[in-house]
Amino acid sequence: MAKERRERAPQLQTGQPHGPAVVIARRAADRLRSGHLWVYRSDAEALIPRENEEEIAAGALVTVVDSRGIPLGTGLYSTSSQIAVRMVSAEAKLTRPAYLEQTRSRIAAALALREELSPFSKDNDSCRLIFAEADALPGIVADRYNDLVILQLLAQGTAQPDVREALTEALREHLGDAIATIVERPDPRIRELEELDAPATSPLWSTADAKLTTVFTINGVRFHYDASAGQKTGAFLDQRLNYAAAARHARGVALDICTYQGGFALHLAQSCERVTGVDVSLAALQVADRNLLLNPSLRAEVDWIEADAFELLREYEATGQHYDTIVLDPPAFAKSKRAVEGALRGYKEMNLRAMKMLRPGGTLVTCSCSHHVGREEFTVVIAAAAADARRRVQVLEVRGAALDHPEILTLPETAYLKCLICRVD
Repeated sequence: MAKERRERAPQLQTGQPHGPAVVIARRAADRLRSGHLWVYRSDAEALIPRENEEEIAAGALVTVVDSRGIPLGTGLYSTSSQIAVRMVSAEAKLTRPAYLEQTRSRIAAALALREELSPFSKDNDSCRLIFAEADALPGIVADRYNDLVILQLLAQGTAQPDVREALTEALREHLGDAIATIVERPDPRIRELEELDAPATSPLWSTADAKLTTVFTINGVRFHYDASAGQKTGAFLDQRLNYAAAARHARGVALDICTYQGGFALHLAQSCERVTGVDVSLAALQVADRNLLLNPSLRAEVDWIEADAFELLREYEATGQHYDTIVLDPPAFAKSKRAVEGALRGYKEMNLRAMKMLRPGGTLVTCSCSHHVGREEFTVVIAAAAADARRRVQVLEVRGAALDHPEILTLPETAYLKCLICRVD
């Protein structure tokens, strides 16, 4: 395939930039002109290496051009991902030094935005500092948990020493003595897809008393954090404001399905009488129990159940269990477009059973973090579940990720988190 694409290059118009370049299909060019930032491998019609080179190097900066040779900007090239190019600039032929300078300025802008939208306090000392494309920094994620900063470099072009150095310098400059350690933590699935080398196990930077654990606080609720364990960067900061909203609407006896380390459950415990958190992972529940001990002032009685969410909901519905509040926060059911149909069936079943178990006037908090399932599709599924359950469902709040996870209107993938808070009559 690569040879065939190289043979097509001479047929392109003579005004096209010298390599490395990627020539893309018309539909892909139209998407980029509309503000999208990804070029899929199936839309790359020709690959033009640099002079005297056989292939485009992994992570190289490439000029993206349409079939007429008109430049559309510069992006980071991946030799393995289905996202062949992640756009970083509308400028063609961006050099590596210019890209690094651009990266530094965008890091500063991202951190300034967090200071404005999510100011740090004793009740909220953690947030997402950098959110990849949403901050014009494709392939870069950074989260702060109290005095620890966790980096994820998710593309061949960013998992590089010069990007690590730029990030470390910028974070130290802007956060100063508030942080004790900066550590890189790869996402195993992305690392496999991008064919990335394992990063160093030692921190990128630390004070003399370097540590990988801390206690962080969101909405006044305290949680243990371990940089060497857990999912993603270790916790789910995107749900921070949804946790607080759920607590405002919750009452009575509550069930938190897919509780992970107790995020929703411990917030519900502020306003409910009893809360049961359910997760398939015993390790996650052990952390949830440790988190419970960090918050002795919570009013509710809290317990944990290790179980598969679907099996437990079927059992509870069959045995006539009822609740005043139910939270559904499952992992992403659709990790690809091909999985969407099955994901929608899963969301419907889970919500249908939850609605049948809620007492009249009960609260349902239902979430999806599958970016392949849009808000409209998710809402339609919840409506179908309501019809089948023969329950009248009022939508009280339509929510997304916290403000430190901004959405880009022209990149729907950034609007991945959906959260509906409903009253079920």
